Amino acid sequence: MSSQELVTLNVGGKIFTTRFSTIKQFPASRLACMLDGRDQEFKMVGGQIFVDRDGVLFSFILDFLRTHQLLLPTDFSDYLRLQREALFYELRSLVDLLNPYLLQPRPALVEVHFLSRNTQAFFRVFGFCSKTIEMLTGRITVFTEQPSAPTWSSNSFPPQMTLLPLPPQRPSYHDLVFQCGSDSSTDNQTGVRYVSIKPDNKLANGTNVLGLLIDTLLKEGFHLVSTRTVSSEDKTECYSFEKIKSPKALIMNETPKPETIIIPEQSQIKK
Repeated sequence: MSSQELVTLNVGGKIFTTRFSTIKQFPASRLACMLDGRDQEFKMVGGQIFVDRDGVLFSFILDFLRTHQLLLPTDFSDYLRLQREALFYELRSLVDLLNPYLLQPRPALVEVHFLSRNTQAFFRVFGFCSKTIEMLTGRITVFTEQPSAPTWSSNSFPPQMTLLPLPPQRPSYHDLVFQCGSDSSTDNQTGVRYVSIKPDNKLANGTNVLGLLIDTLLKEGFHLVSTRTVSSEDKTECYSFEKIKSPKALIMNETPKPETIIIPEQSQIKK
């Protein structure tokens, strides 16, 4: 095979080498126009055609050009972005193949990891949908006990405690972590943490927080699908929830035409 039969594409920094005939599978596409020089958006840079698009998604598009089949990983979820790329390259056949995937309802998955150790409880909530994590972050508040500032008139012992509200920690867009209870190594039970979940706003601790968290997810339409022990050493429990999201209907944004009302002429009244 001569080098003249090959073409090298630089798509978003990722390099692809394939046959000219593969790119020209669909003559009406922008890719075919690119090779013919009819699309001025694509430029030759260092012997490579540079395309300022997503290189990871282009690997699926190139596979489709080679096989005329759409084969995606089982955990693939970027159907909308892949269809957007197919529209950019004007691959109508690929756009049509992606339409059934976009119309399928997608489950929202949430995992609650719970670990109880001595007088402390640790929680980690992971959600494939960041909106669910944002919802829980707005409802969950961790209160930690702090000694009140002493006053001249107050000589009480032990010192009075006040509750300081703290939000859960967000290591990423898809998870949040928090803990409650007390550290048994501290004296006088200072630094005890409680958890409140809206709209109940009850201060809870330990397994009671787990019950409130599960109840909140159930009220949001989630269903408990499985429970398991993640680690036999520390006995971390994992609760998996699922919620089926219905696809949103696409509605054409048309301006309604004003209705024409015909008013019949009034008959003349004969005097």
